[in-house]
Amino acid sequence: MAGHTQNEITIGAPLDLVWDMTNDLENWPNLFSEYASVEILSREGARTTFRLTMHPDENGTVWSWVSERETDRDNLTVRAHRVETGPFAYMNIRWTYEKTPEGTRMVWTQDFEMKPDAPVDDDWMTDNINRNSKVQMALIRDRVEKAAAERGAAPGLTD
Repeated sequence: MAGHTQNEITIGAPLDLVWDMTNDLENWPNLFSEYASVEILSREGARTTFRLTMHPDENGTVWSWVSERETDRDNLTVRAHRVETGPFAYMNIRWTYEKTPEGTRMVWTQDFEMKPDAPVDDDWMTDNINRNSKVQMALIRDRVEKAAAERGAAPGLTD
């Protein structure tokens, strides 16, 4: 059995601003509350390999892994996967963006499977990802909408 999640949010900001801010990897520690740092390991065209490091968890453990992310601006999609899978057998992520009358709809889809010796199973991780994605997406929405307001960029004005 594998895990699958899909979460979405509408951000009241122009698509260009949402795309730019959410794909600025170096700024992710300011956009997400869970990431302590991002280290870019390589860039080749639209493909970036990078290390994400989280803030310590409740037990003081710092989780870190390498991922590869490829943006496709023409099709408003991003595909990513973990290179260092850790407790996952695999982790594939797809982000999609869509311009709407209210702003920009952003959807995160994650397909994964936990390794047999992982400390949690697919069901636990599915619940965890669904819960955490909602928190992170709301933070991102608020931060992007604040940036849009500071720039006077209402939804639809610059797209």
